[in-house]
Amino acid sequence: MQAYDLNKNHIVTPPGEIALSTNQLQVNYGNSKQASMVNASLSFPRFQITALIGASGSGKSTYLRSLNRMNDRIATVHGEIMYHNTNINSPKVNVYEVRKHIGMVFQKPNPFAKSITENITFALKAAGITNRQELRQRVETSLKEAALWDEVKDDLNKSALALSGGQQQRLCIARSIAMKPDILLLDEPASALDPISTAKLEVTLKELAKNYTIIIVTHNMQQASRVSSYTAFFHLGHVIEYDQTETIFQTPTIQATHDYVTGNFG
Repeated sequence: MQAYDLNKNHIVTPPGEIALSTNQLQVNYGNSKQASMVNASLSFPRFQITALIGASGSGKSTYLRSLNRMNDRIATVHGEIMYHNTNINSPKVNVYEVRKHIGMVFQKPNPFAKSITENITFALKAAGITNRQELRQRVETSLKEAALWDEVKDDLNKSALALSGGQQQRLCIARSIAMKPDILLLDEPASALDPISTAKLEVTLKELAKNYTIIIVTHNMQQASRVSSYTAFFHLGHVIEYDQTETIFQTPTIQATHDYVTGNFG
């Protein structure tokens, strides 16, 4: 693999309201002195989609999982994660409260072995919401936002495991947004889906961006170019370049970024 100067980068700060930012974020797994993520400082614009791209092992998923403290028990995370003027990486912060505001959808659809309705109401009930009318409304609203309502509205008691892969993934999105988060983190949400399901998911994400800030890890560069406003390129645990998606794919500043997006990487 071609060697690049990892200290050379180009990071912009998007204009307008920032939903979430990190300052000098560093992640170490176990007792390793070699950090998997080094000094990542990024700002994410509110109500837009930001894509994180890079080769396998570049640190993009490690970075994403840090944003709502998913790495807490498996890694040491240094630096600041700023949300509403609070460093949510502080040990004093309630992690469960953080995850109410910053939801996450994983690479492989992981619905509960319960009905469609129960998948969505499970966390709501755990959060103390017991009013049946409100629960029904949350189910309908979240399924509509996830573009799944019309496909399942007549059989909400159906097992979620009987849904197709694409439907399961959209159900997982509905389950997350039922908690009314501000931010949605998605870790390669389309990697297990067929092209038709992927296209539906992308349309759904664009609609969701009207009400949510979305940060998505994707190995599909075409997908990143289609859905995102901003893109960050990761390489060997470093954020090499972060700019508007059009700039990243057409006129990147850093050679490593150019090589990756043009297929001359490695």
